[in-house]
Amino acid sequence: MDKEFVIVIDFGGQYNQLIVRRVREANIYCEIVPYSKDADEILKRKPDAIIFTGGP
Repeated sequence: MDKEFVIVIDFGGQYNQLIVRRVREANIYCEIVPYSKDADEILKRKPDAIIFTGGP
């Protein structure tokens, strides 16, 4: 089985690092990308899940 992969899209919320840490503690590979990143580029990476963090 391939390792699970999650992308966190950063909309400026204050809990981004906490969310990423919790996902990684579950042994899931996780990356943060800015909200301005092109959606097609994100989907090409074929993440198992996408988390949208809150903004101001």
